[in-house]
Amino acid sequence: MRFCVYGFLSLLLIVSPVSAWFFPNSTTIPPSLRNTTRVFWDAFSNFTGCHHGQNVDGLSRIKKYFQRFGYIPETYTTNNFTDDFDDILKSAVELYQKNFRLNVTGELDALTIKHIVAPRCGNPDVVNGTSVMHNGRRKTFEVSFSPGGKVPRLHAFKHYTLFPGEPRWPRDRRDLTYAFDPRNPLTDEVKSVFARAFGRWSDVTALKFTNLESFTTSDITIGFYTGDHGDGEPFDGVLGTLAHAFSPPSGKFHLDADENWVVSGDLESFLSVTAAVDLESVAVHEIGHLLGLGHSSVEESIMYPTITTGKRKVDLTDDDVEGIQYLYGANPSFNGTSPPAATTTRERDTGSFGAAGRIDGSSRLMVFSLLLSTVGFFFCGSYRR
Repeated sequence: MRFCVYGFLSLLLIVSPVSAWFFPNSTTIPPSLRNTTRVFWDAFSNFTGCHHGQNVDGLSRIKKYFQRFGYIPETYTTNNFTDDFDDILKSAVELYQKNFRLNVTGELDALTIKHIVAPRCGNPDVVNGTSVMHNGRRKTFEVSFSPGGKVPRLHAFKHYTLFPGEPRWPRDRRDLTYAFDPRNPLTDEVKSVFARAFGRWSDVTALKFTNLESFTTSDITIGFYTGDHGDGEPFDGVLGTLAHAFSPPSGKFHLDADENWVVSGDLESFLSVTAAVDLESVAVHEIGHLLGLGHSSVEESIMYPTITTGKRKVDLTDDDVEGIQYLYGANPSFNGTSPPAATTTRERDTGSFGAAGRIDGSSRLMVFSLLLSTVGFFFCGSYRR
């Protein structure tokens, strides 16, 4: 059984209706759609073992990849990229390896290539030459061995990151509202996925999320779109870029309507379906960005930049919890070891609640991209079907 919804662009550009597809689980995806591949990106697997001083056909694509995520400055134009493994590429590879806690060799070894082609968020890891994946905050623990004895200081690092300027929702807006683009008539089953995703964050922090009907007055607006939909971050069809969201107080959350969105998939069935995308996994990650969280260098974290193909990842780690509680404080019912009962949402009269989401110069965009790893292909936003 396949559910279809239709939607229009919600920004300034008016486009034709597009279809978004939802499946009860990954086993219901038609065989022709289960293992979508992109031969165009086959060459990425051929770069394994490349090192400084070599010239390899197509290596300029790796440079474009690194520039997209901030490892090569925008001052270098993509038209001038060569297939030489030069100093620029070597420096980019070394920083990438450092960010992802790999062995820093400066070479495109197998493990580095595996990370490069892994599913990931499209927001840059490096901004203005500075890595945003290593701005962890030091926290101090004090342990007393005996009454009146010495108290040694033990230091540890928190690995969550925030947007520049640490934007967050104001203190007087702790009951945030969200609404779906009315031109995307979603089923209750699909809406419940988002409710669960929001609930995972409200379970641990002093925020509540309420679903409204009014798209124009809600704090957070959610919609499914295709291609160029007016925000400068076009979607690219099946796989590739899955979704993107903006930092507070924008509240914009867009998802690619061309994906094979699985509403209630189980892990085992995902393993054999490379084109299946778990809706809740993407939603939990993007909501973190909507609330002000950047990327974590902790691989298990919801906010880690990459996600393994065929994996369902919805549980917050300690790093995610510490980050969101730094911004908003803890849920009074949170005991530090397990979340309280799932937060319920309700529809309410719009009244004067909420504010229209907006995109301004201070907003930062986070894009969740699926770069297919299990078959050695790389997908990016520049590819179109």
